[in-house]
Amino acid sequence: MAALSAVVMFSLPLAAVAQDGAGDLLEELGSAQNEAQAQRIEKALFMEWSKSGSAAMDLLLKRGRDALEINDTGAAIEHLTALTDHAPEFAEGWHTLALAYYQAEMIGPSMDALEHALALNPQHFGALRGVGSVHEQLGNDALAYDAYTQVLELRPFDEQVTEALERLSGRVQGTEI
Repeated sequence: MAALSAVVMFSLPLAAVAQDGAGDLLEELGSAQNEAQAQRIEKALFMEWSKSGSAAMDLLLKRGRDALEINDTGAAIEHLTALTDHAPEFAEGWHTLALAYYQAEMIGPSMDALEHALALNPQHFGALRGVGSVHEQLGNDALAYDAYTQVLELRPFDEQVTEALERLSGRVQGTEI
């Protein structure tokens, strides 16, 4: 049986193995004792999520991220669209494409890419945070609140999400008399 599982693990695409490793990191993140520990775990988690299993796809992801860093959203969208066309099962590709669309103020395509990312990786707190941000921007306070709450369950030390929840709380839950 052990030999069979070794063969099965070896035959899985690298991205699937990376997602398995991400599960352990998500558990660690949820029980992190402080922000420094959480940041260390998050960095390792994003490294796992960034493994597509293909050097060519990893290069497209890097080029897309590099273009985003210098605010070249056109180039970023081009690289990341190519990435998602060639690797449609790679959640981080969709998440990064969503960031590019958002930076280009293309809210509809951004939300579509976030939905793809979350369909592939429902625990992607970056994508959930993006959903919250888009809904908040559109005035969908209850949906934003729900998305931010899910982020905080996965990533307990996010000050910006905590502030967003406080900001939306009165509008969503009402005020006590």
